[in-house]
Amino acid sequence: MVFTSSSRSSTLRRLLHHPLSLYLLFIALMLLKLMWLHHNLHAYNITMGLLDNIIAIGSLLLISFWTWWLPRKGYKISLIALNLILTALIYADMVYYRYFQDFLTIPVLLQAKQVDALGDSIATLLQPSDLLFFADWMAFVVYGVARILTRRSRANRSSRYGYNDLPYHNRSKTRTRRFTAGSIALVLGLSLAVGPIYYYSKTWAKGLFDNNWWNVSMYNVTGLLAFHGYDLYNYAKDQIGSGPEVDPADVELVKSFFAERQDRSSQTDSALFGKYKDSNVIVVQGEAFMNFMIGQSIGGQEITPHFNELMKESQYYSHFYHQTGQGRTSDADFGANISLHPLPIGSAFVRYADHAYDSLPSILKENGYSTNVFHAYESGFWNRYTMYQNMKYDKFYSKNDFVQDDPLGWSLSDFSFFRQSVEKMDSEIPEPFYSFLITLSSHHPYALPVDKQQLDVGEFQGTMFGNYLQSVHYVDSALGSLVEDLKNRGLWDNTIFMFYGDHDNSIKEQAQYEKFLGRSLNQLDMEQIMNEVPLLVHLPDGGEAGTFDEPAGQLDITPSVLHLLGVSDQSYYHMGNDVYDGSNRTVVLRNGAFTDGSVFYIPSDDYIYEHGSCYDLSSRDKTDINVCRAGHDEASKRLRVSDTIITYDLITRLREGL
Repeated sequence: MVFTSSSRSSTLRRLLHHPLSLYLLFIALMLLKLMWLHHNLHAYNITMGLLDNIIAIGSLLLISFWTWWLPRKGYKISLIALNLILTALIYADMVYYRYFQDFLTIPVLLQAKQVDALGDSIATLLQPSDLLFFADWMAFVVYGVARILTRRSRANRSSRYGYNDLPYHNRSKTRTRRFTAGSIALVLGLSLAVGPIYYYSKTWAKGLFDNNWWNVSMYNVTGLLAFHGYDLYNYAKDQIGSGPEVDPADVELVKSFFAERQDRSSQTDSALFGKYKDSNVIVVQGEAFMNFMIGQSIGGQEITPHFNELMKESQYYSHFYHQTGQGRTSDADFGANISLHPLPIGSAFVRYADHAYDSLPSILKENGYSTNVFHAYESGFWNRYTMYQNMKYDKFYSKNDFVQDDPLGWSLSDFSFFRQSVEKMDSEIPEPFYSFLITLSSHHPYALPVDKQQLDVGEFQGTMFGNYLQSVHYVDSALGSLVEDLKNRGLWDNTIFMFYGDHDNSIKEQAQYEKFLGRSLNQLDMEQIMNEVPLLVHLPDGGEAGTFDEPAGQLDITPSVLHLLGVSDQSYYHMGNDVYDGSNRTVVLRNGAFTDGSVFYIPSDDYIYEHGSCYDLSSRDKTDINVCRAGHDEASKRLRVSDTIITYDLITRLREGL
């Protein structure tokens, strides 16, 4: 039999219009996009094998089974709409992951203005190969145009024998077949997706649904679509009805944890306890200000000369870690001023701004301090306005409170921001005061105007890494001007001054750091580079100056400030360590990594303990994984305690005798 091109075309059209063919095409295209996403993640110790693809197929069936129950036209439109929605979601996840090494969640999406504000940053994350995500759209457009240009008349097309022309008994059979097909898709989807995930949660992935798994680790078990389904379920559970009920076992865990901490506390034995009572406190949170370039030079110039000079009369913590999660800058703020771990999903500033916290500004306010926060950006960004009211700041100086006399990047240059903030402290705010300042000039993508670039970055010229060094150098100069202004106004000698970085710079290419530092780097080196930010503490008399190598983290800031001011921390629900009480310190990162100064545990993305890496910090080589077991268990407990306090608003309830 000889097939003409016309007959082949007709056969192809019939095939494309057959409901089962369309459905299988939809499943295949979405599966390919999920596989392409995974290929582009380069997630450590996570592979997408056969079973992962089966779970993905099951998830796609669960998302789309209902389309079978629609009329033919509605069926086609629904599959097209699902393709558009899922493609947009998958692609958005990939772009978001390139910046945050994480996936989008409902709480993040609710802060859509943050995505808008990241416009310039997002543009730098797009790649030409991303067009592959939309190849099917382009093919559909071409096919549609070809259909329109076909020689058949509209009248002939509309008169084609179709569903509505079928006799009633045939239409009834068609409805039955479609209902059966949808039901089969539903049952098959449940079997392929829910079955394996449930099995995992009872075996190697125990605790999967305890809400303290890192999102990438959750993705490793559930796949992307089921991850988003679980995220939607969690959000709905939080928002509908009276909210989730806390497990009594978790309440007992929280109680025992803090009872043990109070028994161990020895802060009043320190000579520094209360030594700087009634001093002003200024804390500066530096945007993306990392530790690896402290003391470094390029092109014969120091990158942070003012910071380096200030180190000579200050305490410098050389292994100080940011402990942020999805909330990034807001998480750093939360950890430093509330001393609880940020959430595994979303930002506490957004999700739980109305919950009770033992915040540093509220405690200092009770002790006679004026408390103020300064940030020259929109007050609603990260829900700051609402959160800061709950944290008991007297005033939030936001964008509208500053004269935009030197615009730069997102808002105001750090030079102008510091100058205007100090003017307000000097003229409007009674002493003693607590002032918390959040900078902006070194924000991703680090596009500093040429006239403000002062470094010769050599081979890094024109790269984001080179731009980052320029931005940090600029912020360092602004820091120098801030210190000088405080001295000129007579505020420096009665002020505890702290400066720390909020999070990493989102530049992950190891080769850039190796080129800059002039040496090869291993996994431990990169983990520390990406998680260490500097902490500098200057005391009013310049006392206790020096470099401190013991580990510390952002959660330690509140207990340590209270120690210097002579305010006991024992009655507050803080998770951080007091760096002045002489006790051994363990620093826990949001992804489950931890260090105690002797070892450093790096979890794998699949969240299986044995797949992680345990490093001996003295040799900087991997050691027996079991050496880190006790520390890992302690880190997991701390994250669970903190998450329980935040999620279930436990602080008030515990004080009421829960």
